Amino acid sequence: MCSRYTLTSRPEAVRETFRYFNAHNFPPRYNIAPSQPVAIVRRDYSGARELALVRWGLIPSWAKDPSKFSTLINARSETAAEKASFRGSLRHRRCIVPADGFYEWTGKPGCKQPHMIRLRSSEIMGLAGLWEHWLGADGSEIETMAILTINANVEMVSVHHRMPVILPPDDYEAWLDCSSGSAVDIVKVMCPAPDGSLEIIAVSRELNNPHNDQPEVQQPVQGTLF
Repeated sequence: MCSRYTLTSRPEAVRETFRYFNAHNFPPRYNIAPSQPVAIVRRDYSGARELALVRWGLIPSWAKDPSKFSTLINARSETAAEKASFRGSLRHRRCIVPADGFYEWTGKPGCKQPHMIRLRSSEIMGLAGLWEHWLGADGSEIETMAILTINANVEMVSVHHRMPVILPPDDYEAWLDCSSGSAVDIVKVMCPAPDGSLEIIAVSRELNNPHNDQPEVQQPVQGTLF
């Protein structure tokens, strides 16, 4: 599961990491939530990398009415190739979701404790994503995305049994290259982050409200778990 994440790195650093050709200025985001506009990196029709803004919550192209469709914020990597909602995107519309970290919760309803998970190296993460283009009969268009998840690694299992697929930089090109129209060769890319690569920090419960999008939500409250 991945239902919130953060991207506060400078746009220049994000562009240098993912090497897309177009320049975008965007504000730091401390508490990104589903249904919001988010940045993804994908290949354009010429094959060049571009940064695009889409909505978080995938709507399949075959959905008749997006307003009546439960948007899909995550896709299980183990079964995405078999699901009608994801298999086309997995073959033809893969993307990378830039992030500095993501959040997960522990505890009982009413007293949930949020945790920020980030790379020990402090590098920008590239989360494996899928994007989709919905076209209505009236000509309206919506571009959306979902984040792929996998079984948790050793660190993550203490807070949740699932985690987003974090792509190693060496796999960015293979992940974005959908020219073959097949997902067979990228199955090996979808795996948990190496054990020991993450740190987990308990942060302010102000994060629980998705409307709170300021630096204070990342304030540590109990220290690092790992």
